[in-house]
Amino acid sequence: MLNEITIYTDGASSGNPGPGGFGVVLVSGKYRLEKSAGFRLTTNNRMELMAVIEGLEALKIAGSRVVVYTDSKYVADSVEKGWVFQWESKAFKKKKNQDLWIRFLKIYRKHNVRFVWIKGHANNTENEICDGLAVDAYSKSSLTEDAGYCPEDEKNKLL
Repeated sequence: MLNEITIYTDGASSGNPGPGGFGVVLVSGKYRLEKSAGFRLTTNNRMELMAVIEGLEALKIAGSRVVVYTDSKYVADSVEKGWVFQWESKAFKKKKNQDLWIRFLKIYRKHNVRFVWIKGHANNTENEICDGLAVDAYSKSSLTEDAGYCPEDEKNKLL
């Protein structure tokens, strides 16, 4: 039987939108992997979701049992309360981050994934490490473009 894999995730941005990054820690038995990346212009929610995606995409064996710890209610509730599946059935009409939700569902369905929401900045060691990875990632001088981020989505907030 496969070991359960634990994934800790966090996303961060300096401004919302602004430069952002994600951090991921994967743990399985004696194995540990840390991942992060930073982007020039993005949102906190995109980085929270990107962290989960990157963590799941790092898994090598389909059908893995996975527990994802996240401090993002946006991500955890969207999956655990089934919202994302409703959005999918309506082709994500008028939903932000469609590109990432579609990418998420593709990898999510390859594994047995459960989400656990944890309070951010509450002395959870692995969550703090993820936060540090995310902040370090967007603090670098060479950031990539978040090709899926659409500033037009943010303009609608003001109307």
